[in-house]
Amino acid sequence: MDEPKGTLTVRTTYILLLVTSSLCAAGPDAGKSAEAVKALHASLEKSPSLPGLGEKDFAKVPLTKTDAATAREAIWKAHAAAIRKEREKEIKDRLLVDGTLEMPFFYKTFGTKPASGRSLWISMHGGGGAPKNVNDSQYENQKKLYQVEEGIYLAPRAPTNTWNLWHEGHIDRMFGRLIEDLIVHEEVNADKVYVLGYSAGGDGVYQLAPRMADYWAGAAMMAGHPNGVSLLSLRNVPFALQVGGNDSAYNRNKVGKEYGEQLDKLQKADPKGYEHFVKIHEGKGHWMNLEDKAALPWMAKFTRNPIPEKVVWKQTGTPHDRSYWLAVPKAEAKSDSLVIANRDGQTIHITTAEKVGKLLIRLDDRMMDLDKPVKVTHMGKELYSGTPTRTVGTTIQTLVGRGDPKLVFDAEIVVELPAGK
Repeated sequence: MDEPKGTLTVRTTYILLLVTSSLCAAGPDAGKSAEAVKALHASLEKSPSLPGLGEKDFAKVPLTKTDAATAREAIWKAHAAAIRKEREKEIKDRLLVDGTLEMPFFYKTFGTKPASGRSLWISMHGGGGAPKNVNDSQYENQKKLYQVEEGIYLAPRAPTNTWNLWHEGHIDRMFGRLIEDLIVHEEVNADKVYVLGYSAGGDGVYQLAPRMADYWAGAAMMAGHPNGVSLLSLRNVPFALQVGGNDSAYNRNKVGKEYGEQLDKLQKADPKGYEHFVKIHEGKGHWMNLEDKAALPWMAKFTRNPIPEKVVWKQTGTPHDRSYWLAVPKAEAKSDSLVIANRDGQTIHITTAEKVGKLLIRLDDRMMDLDKPVKVTHMGKELYSGTPTRTVGTTIQTLVGRGDPKLVFDAEIVVELPAGK
């Protein structure tokens, strides 16, 4: 019997759709993916060193979701083993060295370690542009200034005696290294790291909280001055701001109130972000009689989300090459640049891009299904559409130089932005 007219065309189209659907659903070649992970294990057994490993042929092979998770675990174990061995002395000596600079630090442990790891509280002393003995005295005072219910309370001694002792460029590097050390050596939970500081230490919190935003579960500024810093990058960092009502030196009281109002406005415009706690302690001067310690239990309620749905990345002071799941090439990190991006299902929307030419978008299966197509848009224009590739190389690249197990990603999309040209 003859088939009805058009049946062949319909059947052929149906078969083509099935084949196309099957190819899209197939994802990475399972055999090649497994071989890549096997080669990774073999390389790590010969040498646990990660630098250079990302350039190997197997590091460029697309991985399945399961193999990517296996690779991530193996890479982290190798990294942690290297940190444990190479940096044992600096933890034992309580001393970080960066070129000619030295940063002694003290820490004390409180409470029982949770199954997820300890919290870490980095507490910066006051002083600033003063003789060494003054800053030494402030450091000694900071060691015992606060206590926490659980976690490691750590007071570092600033490497310099300058007025901006807590927000010079070397502080970012040294704090990053210190956090990486304690994640490994003291089993710190990378999602429970907090920063706080008093007076000149408060100046440091104003500066470091935004520019190192993706490190912090919370930040507390006590009796400091912002020196004009932007608060935009605090979108995902709960921020406590306290100052004495009579602390008129450098207009700390007046400016503290103004910055509290800025946070109010930011949260009103973006209700899911900019969590904050602001208190002007009326009748108090520069010293708030430890009433400011209320910020610590308030901060302790918060846990960092390493993959927030929305990232506001305003570069201030010392520029960084990454923030959460966004990054730029190292050579292109610049102060005063701004990127605002959010993810919605399988789509990344870049809503704002200023002074950024090439943007790296880092992804993994916590964020979306990497076996399905992903889109990236900017101001309504599609910049990318495709299925991202999980690789060993990307996993290593996003771990080395940061050492944060929660900010390791398996895939990366590179897009060009006209705003940066």
